[in-house]
Amino acid sequence: MTEVRQLFFEESFENLDMMESSLLDLEIGAVDKELINTIFRAAHSIKGGAGIFKFEHVINFAHTVETLLDELRNDQHIVTQHLIDLLLRGVDTLRALLKALQTGQEYNPEAVLVCQQEFTALLITPMSPPPEHAHPHPENTHAPVTAPEVIPVGWHIRFKPYPRLLQTGNDPINLFRALDALGELQICADSSQLPTFADLDFQNCYLSWDLLLTGAVEQTAITEIFEWVEGDCDLEMIPLDKESLAETRIVMDKALEASLAKLAKVPEKIISPAPSETPVNPKLSSIPIVNEVLEKPAHNEHLSSHINEASSIRVGIDKIDALINIVGELVITQSMLDQVGEDFNLARLEQLRSGLAQLERNTRELQESVMRIRMLPISYSFNRFPRLVHDLSTQLGKKVEIKLSGEQTELDKTVLEKMSDPLVHLVRNALDHGIEMPEQRRAAGKPETGILKLHAFHQGGNIMIQISDDGAGFNLERIQQKAIDKGLLHPDENPTVEQLYEFIFHPGFSTAQQVSDLSGRGVGMDVVRRNIRDLGGTIEIKSEIGKGSRFSIRLPLTLAILDGQLVRVGNRIYILSLLSIIESLRIQPNLLSVLAGKAEVYRVRDEYIPILRLYALFNIIPSTTQLEQGILVIVEGEGQKIGLFVDELLSQQQIVIKSLETNYKQIHGISGATILGDGSVALILDVAGLIRQFYSSNRVHTFSELSVGAMT
Repeated sequence: MTEVRQLFFEESFENLDMMESSLLDLEIGAVDKELINTIFRAAHSIKGGAGIFKFEHVINFAHTVETLLDELRNDQHIVTQHLIDLLLRGVDTLRALLKALQTGQEYNPEAVLVCQQEFTALLITPMSPPPEHAHPHPENTHAPVTAPEVIPVGWHIRFKPYPRLLQTGNDPINLFRALDALGELQICADSSQLPTFADLDFQNCYLSWDLLLTGAVEQTAITEIFEWVEGDCDLEMIPLDKESLAETRIVMDKALEASLAKLAKVPEKIISPAPSETPVNPKLSSIPIVNEVLEKPAHNEHLSSHINEASSIRVGIDKIDALINIVGELVITQSMLDQVGEDFNLARLEQLRSGLAQLERNTRELQESVMRIRMLPISYSFNRFPRLVHDLSTQLGKKVEIKLSGEQTELDKTVLEKMSDPLVHLVRNALDHGIEMPEQRRAAGKPETGILKLHAFHQGGNIMIQISDDGAGFNLERIQQKAIDKGLLHPDENPTVEQLYEFIFHPGFSTAQQVSDLSGRGVGMDVVRRNIRDLGGTIEIKSEIGKGSRFSIRLPLTLAILDGQLVRVGNRIYILSLLSIIESLRIQPNLLSVLAGKAEVYRVRDEYIPILRLYALFNIIPSTTQLEQGILVIVEGEGQKIGLFVDELLSQQQIVIKSLETNYKQIHGISGATILGDGSVALILDVAGLIRQFYSSNRVHTFSELSVGAMT
């Protein structure tokens, strides 16, 4: 049941996300029945699931939301902005209630009451108390009632579940509890289809029930309870008058006596009565009661610290099948190698080599398959932004339309989680600084509604995420003046556009004319770039005044493995990511230059590349200090190039990255470590960090500054 409880929370949060995205798709003045039904089913599923665990606050609030949605789909309301905003607040309230139950924390009951009162004020028909429900069924349809319904004095309900019913997550006990709340319930089970113990499949339902419900109950109330299992059972509801009610009760009493007599013949050792600390309804005494602990939030000190991280991911069956197939191939290969090893001689050397090559292929395929399991579509992150844009644009008085594309682009779960905050900050900045007010856009000949685009796609071994808007763009003159005012730029310098964009990421740098509760304090963009760098990624800016801006983020698909180039410096082995390497070459002395004794540069096709001697940086005795006797590896990071001087290029191979910070401490210029085939440890170089370290030692930020400083 603990696993079922966790599954309930996961499904409920998914339903809330579905409700939120569907609400944002509603058009004012119209009623999209399909969307409304989708939202209604999600709310209904949350209420039904909460009924399993008797989460009364969730049940009552979800019932209120559901009632308003039911009126909306029955054309009793029209869609207004106020209605959409209220339903979105309802989603937030349900999310807060569920979070509180999941983490064992408190929630604000006054806020819930105020929101519920707002819903109640809009309702046209009075609400009836919500019944307890079983596990939610995907469909929720009500049969139309064309004539006034005759209310009998009782109902005879024949309920015969199909064997698969339990596999759908439904439990008959919850149906019986809901019926018991409507009137007096008598239950008689039919166990005639129960197989022998040897043939018993615990996933199947073999019992059926005759139910006698006494009371003036409307048929729609019973139908609503059994709609959860519609399509998974045979159901017959027979209305009873006083005479037929008495006759049915006599028949069921006799059947119940016969069942009890049969049960009495079972040896006592087989029967183990369940302990109970609270009085049990005698009508339901034969039905196991859900553990009371599940009705209360678990106070686990370790739970809350991990609750925001996804505890599970959904994996397509095709990925699992591929993994199983590869494991099967590995077993075959291992069996073949065992046979070779049992009676090995030189004549079987070729067979051994073939087996080892096959083992290498299988291992590589297994590695790739396992990595694919951790891959999630970026829609998990993108889907939160329509709500954010809706709320912030309303707060700012702007009209903004968000467009998402490439949502199915996959990347590693860890990368996805760590990119969440940087993306939120970039979207907030685009809304606050980028897109203009409606009157400003009209004056500039633009549509009142601004466009914010989030686009993701694969490029080589990386994933690209682009956040673009059609707003005002960056004012480079204002950026330059601000940099001069803060002492970051000399008034006589003539920086490039790329250099000016670099100032945006400087801590405390902001061109906002006034500080708002969203931005303007110069805090955030430096954190954005630092987080992206920590992921091994880069961020670039393109902007045109009056037409908008675009932030392009390049990220590795996974943080666990990279394709690396091994290089030797002295007797040490270092690793460079292949994605950062532009080219490797032998140095020709006539193309070397020195800038005023500050730095060595090498001319490559009319471009001057500064040289960093790795042996000097790491204090290693090299094989040679003569540049023409070594190798220059030209690498790029954060839009800047540098040449790394090494003694020798070695092999290329896939590298399993181990965190240096976790196992030791953070070191500038080193992004991690790995274990080579011979058991030795090799450090993985952080190209962007090396470039920053090189320019920092020369007290400049870019090569152009280095050149200017050398010439002056």
